[in-house]
Amino acid sequence: MASSTDGSTTESTGRTGGSGPLAGVRVVELAGLGPAPFCAMLLADLGAEVVRVERPTEPAGRQDLLNRGKRSMLVDLKHEHGPSALLALVERADVLLEGFRPGVAERLGLGPQECFARNPALVYGRMTGWGQDGPLAETAGHDIDYIALSGALHASGRAGGPPSFPANLLGDFGGGAMYLAVGVLSALLRVRSGGGGQVVDASVVDGTAHLATMLYGMVATGGWTTERGTNLLDGGAPFYDVYPTSDGEYVAVGALEPRFYAELVDRLGLAERLPDRDDPANWPEIRARLAETFASGTREYWTEVFDGTDACVSPVLSMTEAAEHPHVRARGTLVRTEDVVQPAAAPRFSATPNPHPGAVPEAGADTAGVLHAWGVAGREELLRSGALHGDLDSRREM
Repeated sequence: MASSTDGSTTESTGRTGGSGPLAGVRVVELAGLGPAPFCAMLLADLGAEVVRVERPTEPAGRQDLLNRGKRSMLVDLKHEHGPSALLALVERADVLLEGFRPGVAERLGLGPQECFARNPALVYGRMTGWGQDGPLAETAGHDIDYIALSGALHASGRAGGPPSFPANLLGDFGGGAMYLAVGVLSALLRVRSGGGGQVVDASVVDGTAHLATMLYGMVATGGWTTERGTNLLDGGAPFYDVYPTSDGEYVAVGALEPRFYAELVDRLGLAERLPDRDDPANWPEIRARLAETFASGTREYWTEVFDGTDACVSPVLSMTEAAEHPHVRARGTLVRTEDVVQPAAAPRFSATPNPHPGAVPEAGADTAGVLHAWGVAGREELLRSGALHGDLDSRREM
């Protein structure tokens, strides 16, 4: 893994890696939107030192939590010396992440060929919606388009209604960023075992389709129909659904297994009053009885009724409410950094604990500091070239 010029790994200063399982890994992120920044944030959460290279004309806002724990440089990649500055960082990096449309990095002189010429062990991570090739590769799109093409969007929603989508969590972050992270870490393992660097081509369409592997298998065997909202896990089954309560809130029910279902109906006082759940023909009646019963009490009431049981009933909480839930508080699932409540790093490690989420840096705050800390050759010339912006105090030592 990368180290500083004196051989020691960079220590945590609130914006850099220093603890966690990826301590010592250096990542250069070419600023973009959505899944690539989330992947870079995840790597920073795991202890990597992530340097976000931003455009001087489009710096990120201070409240963009996807940039937490990173360091920020402002580099004009269209300046004649901009690509040279970036490639000087690449020489000292383990990973480069970019989320441009196919061909953009190459036109900037920052494609895999140029980067591997400077650092053959580099892991070059590419994040797109459609992938690096294919008929749609050059076209624009967003999360909703990518999950639509993967088949996953069609499978989500109520019977007789339109498809529904969970913000941009399924595509951008689930099918995109997480798969890029897995690919990058896999490629890093190969480098550590003596292999060379390589390109990781992650696309949201590919990843989202892969997330649906179980459903595709069920479709093939007749265990899942393409009629939306009629299946076991899509709201078709009354014992796996959400129900409104008397105060206008909701509870979530996930009593799939027979013993959990038995606990559910017993706590609801319906144990002897419901037909056989194994016959889908009885599902409408079961749903109606469950809905009627849940509507008779508040969300708080039902939370108390099912607290500590195996009925798999939970209150549906807003993000503000989630921060106050006793389990979330006990686990430290949400933490406060710079007076902003945000998710803690996940997953957790016994021997290499994750760092507390770092602050979101001011744009360009580390422009000169990174060059010094990484021991970039010719940094004084780069600082004078006009391609770099932000904190340009070349005397700053990190």
